[in-house]
This record gives sequence, C-alpha cells and structure tokens, in this order.
Amino acid sequence: MAELIAYFSRKHQNYVNGMLKNLEVGNTEIAAGIIQRLTGADLFKLEPVQEYSRDYNECIAEAQMDQRRGARPELKQYPEEFEKYDTIYLGFPNYWSTMPMVVFTFLEHFDFTGKTICPFCTHEGSGMGSSEADIRRLCPAAKLKKGLAIRGGSAGSAEPEIRRWLK
Repeated sequence: MAELIAYFSRKHQNYVNGMLKNLEVGNTEIAAGIIQRLTGADLFKLEPVQEYSRDYNECIAEAQMDQRRGARPELKQYPEEFEKYDTIYLGFPNYWSTMPMVVFTFLEHFDFTGKTICPFCTHEGSGMGSSEADIRRLCPAAKLKKGLAIRGGSAGSAEPEIRRWLK
C-alpha cells in the first residue's frame, strides 16, 4: 500500500521565534518536504478555496473565527485515489491548541477505517495541543500514531527529530 503526506501550511507573515517574519515557504510545508524525502510518500497540500489573509494578525482573527463557529472551509481539491493509501502523514500548524479547520474538512471528507494516521504539527510553544484527541474523535476507526510537534522556527533543521519519529 502507498503512503500520503497531506498537509496544510501557511506562508506569508507568520509568528516565528517571538517575532513576525515573512515566509516564502510555510514551516509545515518544510517539514512535509523532509518527510517526503525520507519516506518517498506522495505529497498533497490542503488548500482552502478562501485563503487566509497574508497579514498575520488578520489571519489569526479569521482562523479563530472559523474555529469558534466550527467552520469547515471548502478545499480546492482532494487527493485522487485516496483508498490506495494505508498510511497518512497529516501535517498542520497548531492553531489554538488544535488543527486548522481546513484539516477538519479533510478528515471528515474521507473514510479512514483501517488507515494509519501519523500527525505532525509545527508550533511556537504549544506542541500538539488537543489535535490527537480531535483526530481520534473524527477518525475512530483509524490507527493513530503518536504525533510529532516541531518548533516552527526550527522546521528546516528538524530532520534528525523527524527521522527518530519515523522509526
């Protein structure tokens, strides 16, 4: 069976190591790229139809409003032939102690029965938060591996940590 890395990442203005930085590539996308290089898994970026603002403060206000109202933002597309994948590496930045709502949309779109979900997140101090419990609630018939929390500002140098997690 095949492996898939499905991830949501946000470039543009982000909070990194205590300050706002403009990122050409989001931290979660960097981590997903490392996982892809180490595993050979297929890569799929979760992209909402309505993107969040490029401005950090506007983005967090939009994302927090989505979370408060339980939004399920529409995705531009979904992976084809999802049933062929038995392992899903699920990547996202930690937004207020869980996954961005676009990741909820993805998880609710497919049947994860019998699949293994390996979550990884980037964060600036809050770790995995409640995301593993949320995944377990949304995908009760999936096998959930212990998640990997990567400091966003250190994503580019996280290969040793990612290698240990993959074993």
